[in-house]
Order: sequence, then structure tokens, then C-alpha cells
Amino acid sequence: MFNIMVVEDDPIQRRLMQAVLGRAGYTVHTAANGVEGLELLDEQHVDLVVLDVMMPEMDGYEFARTLRQGNSTLPILMVTAKQTHRDKKEGFLAGTDDYMTKPVDEEELLWRITALLRRSRIASEKKISVGSTVLDYSGMTVTEKGVRSEPPQKEFLLLFKLLSYPGQIFTRRQLMDEIWAMDCDTDERTVDVHVNRLRDRFRGNEDFEIVTVRGLGYKAVYLK
Repeated sequence: MFNIMVVEDDPIQRRLMQAVLGRAGYTVHTAANGVEGLELLDEQHVDLVVLDVMMPEMDGYEFARTLRQGNSTLPILMVTAKQTHRDKKEGFLAGTDDYMTKPVDEEELLWRITALLRRSRIASEKKISVGSTVLDYSGMTVTEKGVRSEPPQKEFLLLFKLLSYPGQIFTRRQLMDEIWAMDCDTDERTVDVHVNRLRDRFRGNEDFEIVTVRGLGYKAVYLK
């Protein structure tokens, strides 16, 4: 059971968000502004914050900055009527993890919350479990049906990245920049080589596959 805090000054929106999240099985705590939100965090464990921007006393930007300045990695989803590119930029610079504009689609809201909670769990545990396959970042090992293996480092990092964001397409350049470093002289075809090695290594795996998206790059797909 996850605890979600809704920080929203509009009482109607606050009750609506509480009802939507409650129906989805979350335990919901509410605050009317950033100051109340910070006070609640001192008293209650929270797994994720759904945060409005325009609020009295302390707005959403200041709330997010305060958390990040305190080295908090608590996932934040900003939900606001502020829609411009500049508004979104300010939100991400303040420390939000995701940004939605009002009026929100309730189903999309729940999708985004699920994704943020999953990424937060991966980051804290440094493990990914897909069916009977477990990737352990600390030891850079992959366990399939109880059998542990140690792929080469770059192969492991590439697989961990793709499986952390199932369904998301990554270009070869994105993968190169993150795994091989931006100043690396290695050709982008190196990514293709490592993907092919991963496919060969996990050819019999029934939990995931790496899919080529023609003209774009690669994505991982969970099969279970």
C-alpha cells in the first residue's frame, strides 16, 4: 500500500484527487499548501507527492526546491493549470519528476503515478524484477529462474537502462551518451553490437525482449 500526499489549495480539486487515488487503492493524505505539506512530511511517511503550483504561503515550485535542497528523492508529480514551456521548465528545474496540466485525464494520472513509483523503487532498491528474472545493480548480476550470471558491464548497464523504462524508446545516441559517456569516440553501431549480444545471451528468456524500433532505436518489452 502506497501513501500519496496531494498538495492542492482548491478544496474541490483536493477532494476529487483524493477520491480518484483512493479508488485506485492508495492511502491519500492532503495539504492545502506547501507549508502544510512540509509539516505533514515530518509526521507521515509519503511515497509520492501530487503537487499543485499556484498556492498561498508556499507555492509548488518552492515546495519542490525545498525538498530537493534537503536531498529528498521523494517522487513529485506536478499537476497544474500552468501550461507554457517556461512553466514546465521552471517545474523541472525546481525538482519535479513529472508534469501534467489541468484538466487531467484520470487514467493518465494513475499511469504516471504507477511509473514514478516503479522508478523510485528501482532507484532505492537498485533491482529490477521482471517475471522470474532479477537484475541486481549492486552486483551487476542477472538471475533467471534461480540461475545467476554476470554479463559484461556495458551489456548489463544497457539492459538495466532498457528494463527500467519498459516501452520507452531510446535512440542509439541517448544510450551512447549515458552508458559510454558523451566524450567517447565509440561509434553508435556499438549499441547495435551490444543489443545483439544481449539478445543472444537471453534468447530463451520468457520475461522480456528488446525490440528494434526502425529509424529510432530500441525499447524493452515486458512479456509477463
